[in-house]
Amino acid sequence: MPKIKVLIADDHRLILESVQATLEAAGDFEVVATTTEATRVAALVGETAPDLVLLDVRMPELDGLTCLTRLRRRFPGLVVVMMSGSEEPAIRQQALDGGASAFVLKHIDPRELGGVLRQALGGTVYQSPPIFDERARALAAEAGLTTKEHEILNLLALGLSNREIGGELRIAEQTVKFHLSNVYRKLGVGKRTAAIEAARARGLIPNPLLQQA
Repeated sequence: MPKIKVLIADDHRLILESVQATLEAAGDFEVVATTTEATRVAALVGETAPDLVLLDVRMPELDGLTCLTRLRRRFPGLVVVMMSGSEEPAIRQQALDGGASAFVLKHIDPRELGGVLRQALGGTVYQSPPIFDERARALAAEAGLTTKEHEILNLLALGLSNREIGGELRIAEQTVKFHLSNVYRKLGVGKRTAAIEAARARGLIPNPLLQQA
């Protein structure tokens, strides 16, 4: 069976490499190209002829939604799956209305990603469920965290910087710092790593070690 050829575009190098490793480990995917620049996606599609493009919503110079529109015009049969760190309904709807075959949140369990991409290739329109399950949402509320603070905490655990979190959520870097200071205070910690550890221990965000068990 020929492997599914995938092109990945994400300006966060850590996430890009993580997604690539996840797909390659699945066995039936071949990552034919990666890029941190949306302006290069169309040219790379022309060069590598992927079966599917996995495209981040937030990209520098050219945002992912505009890139999606251009891809749909130039390669009408191409399957495009959008990724985002934000569960904002308007962004999700824009992506699907723009012709995306699926909308995936970056907090998806890595074990589920391959299945989502296979569904997209099969013609199934997929919408990733909300970032937070009800239990985690309830625990975050008990800890006094707002929805925005909880969302930022999840992005923090992905390894994003304050600037990158601001880009994902369309808020200023200073606003991210303000929210993080509140998160640290509410969790009784003083730095990023301690906040992530405390949040995982209390079930506020996914624990990758438990997910792999």
